[in-house]
Amino acid sequence: MDEFDAWLAERAAAHDFTVDRIPFAGLRGWYFENDIGNLVHDSGRFFSVEGLSLRSPGSADRFQPIINQPEVGILGILVKEFDGVLHFLMQAKMEPGNPVPLMLSPTVQATRSNYTQVHRGSRVRYLEYFTGRRPARVIADVLQSEHGDWFYRKRNRNMLVEADAGDDVPLADDFCWLTLGQINALLARDNVINMDSRTVLACLPPVGEGAEAADRFGRSLAASRDPGAGAVSTMTELLSWFTGLRTDCRLDAGRLPLGALPGWQRDDKEISRDDGRRFRVVAVDVRADNREVASWSQPLIEPIGTGLSAFLVREFDGVLHVLVRARAEVGFLDGVELGPTVQCMSACEREEETSPFLDRIPAPGSPRIRYEAFHAEEGGRFLNAVGRYVIAEADGPAPDALPPDHAWVTVGQLTALLRHSNYVNVQARTLVACLNSLG
Repeated sequence: MDEFDAWLAERAAAHDFTVDRIPFAGLRGWYFENDIGNLVHDSGRFFSVEGLSLRSPGSADRFQPIINQPEVGILGILVKEFDGVLHFLMQAKMEPGNPVPLMLSPTVQATRSNYTQVHRGSRVRYLEYFTGRRPARVIADVLQSEHGDWFYRKRNRNMLVEADAGDDVPLADDFCWLTLGQINALLARDNVINMDSRTVLACLPPVGEGAEAADRFGRSLAASRDPGAGAVSTMTELLSWFTGLRTDCRLDAGRLPLGALPGWQRDDKEISRDDGRRFRVVAVDVRADNREVASWSQPLIEPIGTGLSAFLVREFDGVLHVLVRARAEVGFLDGVELGPTVQCMSACEREEETSPFLDRIPAPGSPRIRYEAFHAEEGGRFLNAVGRYVIAEADGPAPDALPPDHAWVTVGQLTALLRHSNYVNVQARTLVACLNSLG
């Protein structure tokens, strides 16, 4: 790990990274349609920033900007065995919205526009392992959603593939091989493993032996990884509950021109709510000499303050369970996905949050906390979007009845659902990866 720390510092020092705020007029290749419409790229590709109206029974209409990026990208980690130990090929990657110069991304992290070279930049390294042009054994391959609060129906292909034993995979600059144990150790640090890596790692079948666990929590976590062991609800019951919530969802999202959003204003540098809350849209100019294109400009979404995503966990008959909440988010393709017990994307949302479990998420330093770190969200589209991620043991007796949109599930059940698309949201997938790093 000392060698890794030195390597990451050396890679950061080897490159020139700058991200500067600019007015919208300074964006290269971007423009507002008809001056007041959506913010789009000259190529018609990449993504656009549009308006969205939100209607649900019993609630006032809401309006917000949202990113529309209809193409499906690839998030892929290449795996290879060295001396009987699996290693994961990770990339030290700069993203304009990240709070630190470099974070560890998957082997391939690319939109379709990137890997088809719409930007006329250099090719995406190792792409051939994920497109079938080079032999590799598939470990996981599933379409997963991204942030439903800020993306409109965005999905990426999450992949883990293993290179052939005899394949001498070349090691490029800014890439390194790490064991799962090393990655798990890095997940305990703030802002090292990026969001794209965390969502792919969540799709990895969990490993762990209960007999070797050091304490009660470790043993109950290991038992929880078996999808059929001691769950309070069967998978059939869980899926029936979830399908019912999806069926009853009445959130109606309609796209609007960006310049026609009530309650939002635009000046030369940002698009923001009239009350200044939740998030804003800004523009940046970027220089990064280790990217496929060395310089570009783009819009980003910037939340107001630090977010919070937390799992409460509890043992039932010696098996650890996670309290999930079925969440309707404006950008979800299927309306509802399973999210954390508590999820707030900004400091403002923490103030507005009505979850009955918000006050049961402990403050830093509590002995009930089993995991805590700050993690950045998707740095390619969001600026300074950092959340406090927490896994904490629930205090007090288990409630006799949960709210109708909450359920206790095991880690194994969540992992089984992650083999399919659009069941578990991106914040919950980060927490699954963090939970799998424990024990």
